[in-house]
Amino acid sequence: MSVVLTSVVSHLVLATAATALASGTMAQEACKLPGLGTAIVAGVRDGRTLLLVDGRELRLAAIEAHDASRAALNVLAAGRTLRLEKLGPEQDRYGRVLAIAYTDDAHESLQQVMLAQGEARVSARVGDRPCAELLLKTERAARAAVRGLWADPNFAPLPSHDISRIAAVRGQFALVEGKVLSVRENGATIYVNFGRRWAQDFAVIIPKRHRTSTRRNWKAAGSGCEAGWSSAAVP
Repeated sequence: MSVVLTSVVSHLVLATAATALASGTMAQEACKLPGLGTAIVAGVRDGRTLLLVDGRELRLAAIEAHDASRAALNVLAAGRTLRLEKLGPEQDRYGRVLAIAYTDDAHESLQQVMLAQGEARVSARVGDRPCAELLLKTERAARAAVRGLWADPNFAPLPSHDISRIAAVRGQFALVEGKVLSVRENGATIYVNFGRRWAQDFAVIIPKRHRTSTRRNWKAAGSGCEAGWSSAAVP
């Protein structure tokens, strides 16, 4: 009996691993972006900025990183040839190239690797939904494993009911978690509410022009699912 049970458990573990691998592969394939050619890295400016051999600067799109992450990025990218993909505008207001970057024939982008190591977090606005979901999934895994910046207690998720602590970090990065109780639309604004007391509990305010989900998805979110945002919004 124990032999049979062991065999069944082994098959279940293998099946689960295969499913997870297939899911990860599908997510990676869904994040397909237009190519921007290749570039060679000459040096590292900061945690997400690279100096290229041709004199341009490359800003890694879709992530935020501290200067303390510079050493990690240097190990990953210094002297390497990068394959660039376009996500949003090709340049920022300072003329730096914005792109998702892959080293040589790597399957995962530099952004994913930095996120997996806990050396970066996902930007508030990514632009492409499949890519955002892929990056957020990687970030969540790093958070769960308490890697890198997620080992800092200042980056621990704040509960949505603790308004005083959330208000204390107004204007700064904060991760807030809680159950979404309702979603309301008023004019050009969407209100994602984590409490029942209007203008007193934690809420996320989103201009409709930034909405990336369908109305149906917003209604589903209002049924009490767990949610997290990388910025605090207190009415």
